[in-house]
Amino acid sequence: MPKSVYLAGPEVFLSNAREILDLKIALTREAGLVPISPGDLELPKTDSKWELGLAISAIDEKLMHSADAIIANLTPFRGLAADTGTCFELGFMCAQGKPAFAYTNVKADHGERTRAHFSGVWSTDERGFPRGPDGMMIEDMGFVDNLMLHGGVVNRGGAVVVGDAPVGQELTDMAAFRRVLAIAAERLR
Repeated sequence: MPKSVYLAGPEVFLSNAREILDLKIALTREAGLVPISPGDLELPKTDSKWELGLAISAIDEKLMHSADAIIANLTPFRGLAADTGTCFELGFMCAQGKPAFAYTNVKADHGERTRAHFSGVWSTDERGFPRGPDGMMIEDMGFVDNLMLHGGVVNRGGAVVVGDAPVGQELTDMAAFRRVLAIAAERLR
């Protein structure tokens, strides 16, 4: 029986979300896996945005419980780091001990992006750790994002694929997704 994979990422926020989600769903099926996409959930009728938010969260958790594994899009979203909802989903699945896979469409690692955020102005403390002009340590271990995200994937036998999408296509380019999907399909067989 084919394994199901929860497809986590910020694509639901795109203006062409349905198109991108449908493409990821089709590619996942072609790889022999069963896609579970949070973009497919039916929004329940609620009396407020607050209640709707809680309902969506509960539905997403139910979808994750039903999945065998996760593929998380850790491409930076609205800033230096991955989408916070995607981070929660990856952590949720890792906490259940489920296989995890991830990708990013930005080649620069977390440390590089943080240093760029500070226009390259940083120093090294007495222990050799890089620090930004705000005095806070810059996590600079070569990971695509926070060490807990990258480590969570690798520590469960998964893979993190690093792509290099053209500017403006970071959330729509499928090259890195296709590569991590092939790895996931192979390892989940």
